[in-house]
Amino acid sequence: MNKFEELFAQYNVPASDEQVQKEVKALLDAHFEENNNKEVWKQCLHQIDLTTLSADDTVAKVRGMANAVNHFHEHFADIPNVAAICVYPAMVADVRDELKDPEVGIACVTAGFPASQTFLEVKVAETAMAIKAGATEIDVVLSVGKFLEGRYEEVYDELCELRAVCKDVHLKVILETGMLQSDANIYKASILAMQAGCDFIKTSTGKIKVNATPEASYVMCRAIKDWFEKTGEKICFKPAGGVSTTEEAVQHYTIVKEVLGEDWLNNKSFRFGASRLANNLLTSIEGKEVKYF
Repeated sequence: MNKFEELFAQYNVPASDEQVQKEVKALLDAHFEENNNKEVWKQCLHQIDLTTLSADDTVAKVRGMANAVNHFHEHFADIPNVAAICVYPAMVADVRDELKDPEVGIACVTAGFPASQTFLEVKVAETAMAIKAGATEIDVVLSVGKFLEGRYEEVYDELCELRAVCKDVHLKVILETGMLQSDANIYKASILAMQAGCDFIKTSTGKIKVNATPEASYVMCRAIKDWFEKTGEKICFKPAGGVSTTEEAVQHYTIVKEVLGEDWLNNKSFRFGASRLANNLLTSIEGKEVKYF
């Protein structure tokens, strides 16, 4: 047994996907409705990393998004602003120059996003360049192919190098849960990323068919809870990709609340990666269609 199998053996790896599905259904059946209200919708909006990651992103589009964030409270005085703006590396400087709200972070996907299939040297250089350009948070993708081959030490070493580059900048590790084949693998990948020193674990890139599911969120939150109980280290959580409706946001919020508790229900510890979710939440909050972002 190698050291990573020994590590995983110390934790509560899910026995089966079917059991996870039953537990998630029971949790949501019991608690969803108590969280499906305007105050929770406002909190969910406050936890959004407002995201644009398209091949046709332009300077005008990205600056327009930042400007909308700047003027958010002029239109929605009683709703807290989003947590961050998330863009590709080439757009970080534009967000930095346009964004005026010091409470809103600048998140950037790096390290060969979304496939993570490039040289480690490129991943390190791209991450360092994004931070130099002004990124305050870095989102990277775990090397899924290597993980599925059981090359855990290589995946771990790579994440450690990226952690070292980030220094005080928050590192979010995207597991790409829709490719990990089982809930047991999602749990193991969560433990590996936390062992490598990440600040957040994140479900998905939003670039594949299966993204953030309630089951993936549940398994990752269980891993975070188990890690916290064993180490005392509080790791944060970000469901991303496919979370676009108010109902979906409340599902993930409910899972975090029930598994991790109140201490995670803030925008320092719990984020949504989303492009369409913000307008849908605003629509629910305002009771009429809103297309602000």
